[in-house]
Amino acid sequence: MFVRTKTFRNQDGTTRTYLQLVESVREGGRPRQRVVANLGRIEELEAGKLDAIIASLARFSQSTWRRLEQEAERLVVRWSKSWGPVLVFERLWREAELDRAFVALLSDRKLAFDVAEAVFVMVLNRLTDPASKRGLVHRWLEGIYRPEAERLQLHHFYRALDELCAHKEALEDRLFARARDLFWAQVDVVLWDTTSSYFEGDGPEGLAAYGYSRDKRPDRPQLLVGVLMTRDGYPIGHEVFPGDTADKATVETVLTTLKRRFALRRVIFVADRGMVSRKLLAAITEAGLEYIVGLPLRRHREAEAILSHPGRYRVVGEQLRIKHIARRGVRYVLCSNPVRAEHDRRAREAVLDHLQQRIAHGEGKQLLKNRLVARYLKTLPEGALAVDEGAVARAARYDGKYLLRTNTDLDPEAVVAAYKDLWRVERAFRTLKSTLDLRPMDHWTPSRVRGHIMVCFLALVLESVLRQKLRAQDPEASCDEVLADLERLHAVRVDLDGEAYLTRTELPGKAYLAFQAVGLRPPLRAQPLPRDATTPTE
Repeated sequence: MFVRTKTFRNQDGTTRTYLQLVESVREGGRPRQRVVANLGRIEELEAGKLDAIIASLARFSQSTWRRLEQEAERLVVRWSKSWGPVLVFERLWREAELDRAFVALLSDRKLAFDVAEAVFVMVLNRLTDPASKRGLVHRWLEGIYRPEAERLQLHHFYRALDELCAHKEALEDRLFARARDLFWAQVDVVLWDTTSSYFEGDGPEGLAAYGYSRDKRPDRPQLLVGVLMTRDGYPIGHEVFPGDTADKATVETVLTTLKRRFALRRVIFVADRGMVSRKLLAAITEAGLEYIVGLPLRRHREAEAILSHPGRYRVVGEQLRIKHIARRGVRYVLCSNPVRAEHDRRAREAVLDHLQQRIAHGEGKQLLKNRLVARYLKTLPEGALAVDEGAVARAARYDGKYLLRTNTDLDPEAVVAAYKDLWRVERAFRTLKSTLDLRPMDHWTPSRVRGHIMVCFLALVLESVLRQKLRAQDPEASCDEVLADLERLHAVRVDLDGEAYLTRTELPGKAYLAFQAVGLRPPLRAQPLPRDATTPTE
């Protein structure tokens, strides 16, 4: 079977030529050519259609696979390593000018390794696959493409933690100044919250102490970590306290930090219930700051007067009603959530049903030992127990309600909005303790522990910036999904005829959004890789 051309003459003297697929056959003992298929006019096929036909036919040719196998012997794939997060977070690292910060802060030191590179690698590890420093060196580094980190050894990372501890405040100040230039004209609302993290073992002296554990591990010594954050979710500073420090005591440190380190025109300090006292509120006011704080309504000395205050609730959305109250020179905002109120009502009714059953079975006396349910009970003159309907009615008044106090001149809606922004700090702590794997601590000296927390804080900063940029690029995009896709972008080292090349895999899923968000072009699909190459040019 072969291909031939067949030319025909038109009546006007012009010609037309066709490409035909023919085969040789014998008919009547004589050889003949039989047309198997007319492929079309040759001038049309030469316009690109012929190549498509050839490529399509080649799929069914065994010789094509044999040729491919022969070519593959010339091509050697050396390794495949994760590359996407390295590129994107390095871009954010440089945008925050952290590389320059280390150069400036360590200019008078003669260190035998690149501290900035060691810190960046630890931060990147926190953001992708948190591991101990030993795991980072002996396992994780082998799976990422970062030639600059190949010279780093385990002791370099420990030394870098000491440097981070020593320059913690200077780095935070530089980050804040840089972020203010990039993102905001001024900061007006500062959020503060704390969390705990425990140690396996005794922990470092001066930091490890037994206290209230949010991790439900009262058997472990712990420390307390607090984060200062803007209302749009950007971390501006953090503090580390011994594990037995009360939340209220941390606020005094924060006030000092705000006054001494950050040149802010106006600061509205936002904190949750149990974080402040009347003494601390007075201190905040004396410092020239404003506040919005949550108060424990049930334990507030003026709770009854506040609940009985005349006036209607103002509807703010489907799940919020608010009432502005001024008493004795203090501004309050009473908030009521109908959905939460229904939840509280059902939960109380379930408790009351259980109480009635226990009382009916003669088990009432044991219930008095539980103060959470004892408030619903009363003792009858004959000594029997019964449900106190008056106590039930009083409890129902608190369903779905919470109380805010402020010394600002903001509208009540703005007060509530600022307080609700505390969820950003709560999400930050979830990130610190899960994604960034803050707990448990694997270091045993105060400087290494503080340096480790600073690494987590820097990782939180970079992730917060990426979340903001992704939200601006595509409000519907999930940062976690984008990061997962980004990790699937690999750098691949191949050798062809003795020459080294760096190639990359295709951009998977929504990884392209990360590059768009940070203003970075994806690397070339293939480029020469000299034997002594570091990071290739974009």
